Amino acid sequence: MAGYRTVRAEVFATLPEAFRRKGVPSSRRAGQRGQPREAHSFLEGPAFGPDGNLYVADIPFGRIFRVTPGGQVELAVQYEGEPTGMKILANGLARVTDQLRGLIQIDFKTGEVAAVAPRRYAEGYRGLNDLCIGQSGEVYFTETGFSDMSDPTGRVYRLDPDMTQHVLIRNGPGPNGVVLSPDENTLYVGMTRANSIWRCPLMVDGGSTKVSAFITLSGGQGPDGIAIDESGGLAVAHVGLGVVWVFDAKGEPVLRIESPVGDLTTNLAFGGPDRRTLFITEAHSGSILAARVDIPGLARRW
Repeated sequence: MAGYRTVRAEVFATLPEAFRRKGVPSSRRAGQRGQPREAHSFLEGPAFGPDGNLYVADIPFGRIFRVTPGGQVELAVQYEGEPTGMKILANGLARVTDQLRGLIQIDFKTGEVAAVAPRRYAEGYRGLNDLCIGQSGEVYFTETGFSDMSDPTGRVYRLDPDMTQHVLIRNGPGPNGVVLSPDENTLYVGMTRANSIWRCPLMVDGGSTKVSAFITLSGGQGPDGIAIDESGGLAVAHVGLGVVWVFDAKGEPVLRIESPVGDLTTNLAFGGPDRRTLFITEAHSGSILAARVDIPGLARRW
């Protein structure tokens, strides 16, 4: 990849020691040879709420943290589940993809957790991952499970406001981050195990056709979370490489943001008064990074 500039992110906030769970088995460790089965946390799913605070999920311990504009971290809610992706509606309610409970809703004021879509028909999900929301209220979300190149059975769904579910993709090798283009005519999906971003044109009947590989990455573990800017450019968290890539609307790289503390750059969200700061979760260190970019993130439409 040539023609891009490189910058280094700064640490915006770090999970306090009081919130670090040590010596506790973690669902985020699959027991691969030579790896411990413990994790102090695993930060994911950053999302800004209408209150101006940043919320981040801690997958293995069922926690969501609130991070103030000054970088103070506090526990917002804890429940029995494994939250991964998150979007917060204008009314302050959060839509959350949970690996154990499906698509849920969380009220941070009361701590109440409610089911939105716990399964499709009689079939339970195999581990939801991330989501995005269209301006008409439809929810696009990914189901990763353990799908990979040897078992490309990950799915991408659309949930309509009337609660009708549609399967848009059923052969994904690790579908992960997902975003809509500014005109909402295209869905972009990070396929982690294929190390690529898929482009999915959306048709008038709600389906998708001519799905293609839009961006192919190299190294690391693959793309994780994705965010989109006003011009249609993509910001991609490249987990395992410790990098966030920013691509223009044509898929050309324009910026490489390096992590100063770890290589598990899991997800990201545009924020700040002008939406020109990328806030990045780095799971190895339990940190939230920040980096300035040229083009603002796409404003909330839901």
